[in-house]
This record gives sequence, structure tokens and C-alpha cells, in this order.
Amino acid sequence: MLFAEPPPFEKLNFFGALELGLYSMVIGYYVFTFAYFIVIRYRTSKKIYWLLFALLSLFLAIARGFFIAYYFFIPELSVIGVDNYTIGLNLMTAYRVATFFTWMGITCIVGVLGILLLPTPVDRDRKIEAKNQIKAKLIELFNNDKVRYVIRTLLILLPFTLGILALVLPPYLFIDPEVNATYGMGYNLDAYLVGNYPIGRFVLNTLFLPLLIFMVPLIFIYLAWKTFGVLRKSYGLNAMAFIIYLAARLCQYAFESVGWSHMSATIPPLLIILSLLMIAIANNVEQLK
Repeated sequence: MLFAEPPPFEKLNFFGALELGLYSMVIGYYVFTFAYFIVIRYRTSKKIYWLLFALLSLFLAIARGFFIAYYFFIPELSVIGVDNYTIGLNLMTAYRVATFFTWMGITCIVGVLGILLLPTPVDRDRKIEAKNQIKAKLIELFNNDKVRYVIRTLLILLPFTLGILALVLPPYLFIDPEVNATYGMGYNLDAYLVGNYPIGRFVLNTLFLPLLIFMVPLIFIYLAWKTFGVLRKSYGLNAMAFIIYLAARLCQYAFESVGWSHMSATIPPLLIILSLLMIAIANNVEQLK
């Protein structure tokens, strides 16, 4: 019946429910920051910088929604009689779509960093002394607007390509061995595991993702070091925000690896909320003087 009471969750324990609530709050903060950047910042300035920050929040909100479906809702489909194989297919679809939108968000933040590091048009009045001819040629090359556009485009192509690969590569490169066994997916994973980790997830989540996330605060620290006044405060707060976000990801992996479900359910989402608040403050710091 359409208005019949749905069956209760069978696999959701107390800490799972707490984690679900906190990550739902994270989505709310993502939506709030998206609305702030698109309505307050981008609408009034029309700068691509603010549009990319808005899309970053939007893509991460969508990704988190699919991760919530993956971890909490899709496994409960067995309660209403959905067969295991279909649940397994839905799990893999949700995971791949969530991973895709995560990498689209990373593409946006890399685009932001490209704009900050290689702004255009170049200030032609700024003179930079070069001690040798090779350095002078390199400075001249990087001070070309077209070259800067090309470099910025190449920078965003890496995370964008990784996101596309998460959608189109075969599912056995990403499927969790436990999901494969529990839901009877039938994949032979022996050749596609690094330890007990699917090779696709290992490459994306263990190699590329930490590398790119680690680079973000370093670049903001560099920008803070090179600037003064309000800009320095803004870049410094952005660096702290992304360091906290990186800490949240590392804590999640660490707690899950040692089986501390109570810590994994609470600390990472709270750190993510704190990082989002700091991003909002960092990009509105001129209003707080």
C-alpha cells in the first residue's frame, strides 16, 4: 500500500544511526555553502572563482548523498524483498556515482587553485629579475596568458579524468570483496586486490585522492605566505579548513581499520562540519573586520 508504514531498518545500529544523522547534517552544510557562494558571491561578482567554490559544495553534497545510500539505505532493501544480486548492483552504482561526484568536486577545487596560482590577465607592470637567461625565458613563458590557460586546463583534466574512469571502468575494479561475497556478485577478485582492497579504490582513494587533498592546504599556505592583510587571513583560514578536512578523511580510514565504529561514526563528520564552517569564514573574512 502507498501509505503503509515502512518496515524498520534491520542493519542500522545505534552508531550507524548517529553517523547517518551527522552526515545528513554535513549535506545540509554543503547545501548552505553552495547557496552562499552562488547567491551572495557569484551573483554579485560573476567571478569563476566563486562559481567553482559553489560547485565544489554542490558536488560534494551529491556525493555524500550517494555514499549515505551506499552505506545505510541500499543494504536495507532486503527488508522489502529485493534479491541480493540487485542490491549488489545498486550498491556498485551508488558507489561509482558518489566517487564520480567526489572527483568532480576535486576538479573544482583544483580549478580554484589554478586561478589563484596562475591569474589572468598577467600584470604586465610587474617586473621580475632573472639571474640567467633560462630563468628569464621561463618567466616570460609563464607570464603568457595563453600558456596559463593551457596549464590551468591541464590541471583540472587529471581529477576530471579520474572521475570519468570511476564511472566507466569495470565494476570488479571497485567492488568491495565483502559486497561481492555477501550479495553473490560472482566476480573473481583474486587478481584485482591490493591486500584486501579493490585495485580501483586503491588507486583512486589511497594514491591520488590523498595526494590532491594534501596539495590543497599546501598551496593555500604558499598563497598566504606570498600575500598580506585580508588575503593572507583568507588563504590561511582556507588552508586550516582543508587541513581539518584531510584530518577527517585520515581519521575515518584509521578508525575503520582498527574497528572503532563509535569513533568513525562521530569524529570524521564533526571535523568535516568544522572545516565547512571555516571555509565559509575564510571566504567572508573581509566582512568580519
